[in-house]
This record gives sequence, structure tokens and C-alpha cells, in this order.
Amino acid sequence: MNRRLLGAAAALCTVLWVLSVVPAVTAGAFSSHPAGAADSKALRALFGSENRVIGTREHVVAVTFNAAWNDAGLDRILAGLAHRHVPATFFLTGDFADRHPAAVRKIAAAGHGLGNHSYSHACFTQLNAADSRREVRAADRALRMAGAGGALTPFFRFPYSETDPTRIREVNGLGFADIEFTTDTNGWMGTEGGMTVDHAVRRALEALRPGAILQLHVGAPEGRTEVIDAQALPRILDAVTGRGYRVIDLRSLLAPDRTT
Repeated sequence: MNRRLLGAAAALCTVLWVLSVVPAVTAGAFSSHPAGAADSKALRALFGSENRVIGTREHVVAVTFNAAWNDAGLDRILAGLAHRHVPATFFLTGDFADRHPAAVRKIAAAGHGLGNHSYSHACFTQLNAADSRREVRAADRALRMAGAGGALTPFFRFPYSETDPTRIREVNGLGFADIEFTTDTNGWMGTEGGMTVDHAVRRALEALRPGAILQLHVGAPEGRTEVIDAQALPRILDAVTGRGYRVIDLRSLLAPDRTT
């Protein structure tokens, strides 16, 4: 998201969060992550940073998707990933998981990782510590209730990519590493916002570098069903591999003897 649009979103997000309903979650409802990942040295190495690029010199990239609106592009996205045998990580809000549990299960069944994107897509820089924890825990519970199972990762992505050191420490304290992105295709803006498939592809490729993390979106806001990122994905993936890059699974960052 560009800075001007980010500022406009931030101006509204406090009101939007107050109007949202975040389920209450007790400490006992928050489970640890599979295979002890939250205690791993590899995970702790990601703490204290917003992780906008993977630390490597190899020609590898990670493909990620956010989902907070609808699931209009999901089937096309999953088909494009499967056709090219490419892994991805999907950062879902808890609200999305509550409304689209079948989508959560579909992503997990396809073998992709699932990350936490808060419950209500709140602006964390305008929340207190207790509310921040509530957002993360509520999303974690919603994903589990929707059937995320072993696809869950100890990865968190801040709504609007609004991070600061304090909020990152709070998320780390809950056992999550913050994984942001090198670039967003901005496909979520749609044709109404001046975006096209060509523009989305260009933005992804302009950011191509060793360890780049690409951000796309599963659906479209305000009830729209046109998903530019779903249309752009095949061209992005083909161009990435055509330039000698390999798409890796973000979960590989958790391996004790990680190599990309």
C-alpha cells in the first residue's frame, strides 16, 4: 500500500476497530504452535524485526496473500499455485476465518501455510497492549476453529503494515514473528483505484531481489468481486521463475538448519 493510501486508512482505522466486534479470548484458549515452533531458535531469530526481506543471497522469493474481505479470487489463486507447484503463505484475519471457514480448510488442504493477520484488521499503533493481544489471540482461535490445523504458522502480519518496535515486541511475546513484505502489488485497489493486471505484475517484478517477500490479496474490498491479483498471479510466477528465481515456503525459515 502506498504511503498516501496508508495514511488515509490509518485515519479511519480507529473508528473501524471500535465498531468491530472482537471475541473475548481467555489466556487458556490460546494454544501453542505445532511442533514447538514458538520455542525454536530459528523462530526467535526473526523476533525484533518486521522482516520485510528474507536474509539470503540466493535467488529465492516468498509469495504471500492477505485475506480480510471476501474469498472471490481464492479458487483461481490456488489453481495457479498448484499448476506451478508453488508454495504460499496466507495471512488471514480472524473475522475472515469466521465468515469463510471453508476457505481456511481449502488453503490448508492445498498444503499452504496460514498466518495471523489480527482479528478485525485493526491499526495496532492505535491500540493498547491488552487490545493488541486480544486481536492476535482472537484471530488465532478463529483460525483453529475454522480447521487450520497443522497449516498454522507462528507468523503474524500487521494490518496496513503499521509496525513499531513496541507492537512487534508484543507480538513476539505471544510467540509470533512479524513477517511483512518487500512490496505489495496493489492489486487490491482494483480498476476503480487505477490498477491493472499489468501494473500489478510490474510492481512485483520491480521488487524482485534475493529474499523478496511479495504481498498479494485473496479478495476485493467493498463487496467487489474483481481480484486483479488472482489474474496477475500466473504472470508473476512465470516471470519470477523465468528470471532464475525459486519460490520458497516461508515455513522453511523455521527449520533449525535452515537453508534457502
